[in-house]
Amino acid sequence: MAYEVLARKYRSRDFDEIVGQGAIATTLRNAIELGRVHHGYLFTGTRGVGKTSMARILAKALNCHNSDGPTPNPCSKCESCLRIADGSDLDVVEIDAASNTGVDNIRELRSNAAFRPARSRFKVYIIDEVHMLSTGAFNALLKTLEEPPEHVKFILATTETHKVPATIQSRCQRFDFRSISPQDISEQLKKILEQEEIAAEEMVLRRVSRAANGSMRDALSLLDQLLAYGASNLTADVIEDVLPGSHDACRTWWLL
Repeated sequence: MAYEVLARKYRSRDFDEIVGQGAIATTLRNAIELGRVHHGYLFTGTRGVGKTSMARILAKALNCHNSDGPTPNPCSKCESCLRIADGSDLDVVEIDAASNTGVDNIRELRSNAAFRPARSRFKVYIIDEVHMLSTGAFNALLKTLEEPPEHVKFILATTETHKVPATIQSRCQRFDFRSISPQDISEQLKKILEQEEIAAEEMVLRRVSRAANGSMRDALSLLDQLLAYGASNLTADVIEDVLPGSHDACRTWWLL
């Protein structure tokens, strides 16, 4: 079996598992419970802080087959939840705006959005790095955001909000994802290593958490790099071999 990187293996499956974005998770859960789900969301923040994971969880919550309607607690086991998780659901379309920047791409999206979902409650369009769209594409998207079909939800994600036109932003509910604290990252890494049955010194967790600079994905990538070194026990010596750095930086961490 092919190795599954930690960032994919331990990707958050529901709102409770999201790290460092509790306020956003609570707001979305409440919106679902109260039946106040907006037609458009704008998720902003630096890389690796959970924007796409949150978008998939919201899509699962809207379309979970083991519930009679949208639920704040998707099962993560039904066909819909599993397909959304692996990106193969026909009704949840993930678009990389960096490689689909043109107006024709958005016009095709608009045409497809008119049709009802094949087997789910909603069609959900997740547009990552939406700031990469061309001016013409933004104008085409705006028309759909102004009067979207009832069965369509849009989730736009970006690392550069200032490049998203104000006309687009004003038609979405905006959520600003904060950088994840070193403490939260360290706690999550500890849980993952326990499941992987790998021992690690506290200093190693602290060092990786600081080096990740607020990004959980970067932290997991660094942890993957350490595990690839082949050590069954992550010690200070291991991290110095793989991620050499200043001892002063480590001492600074202890003062924070």
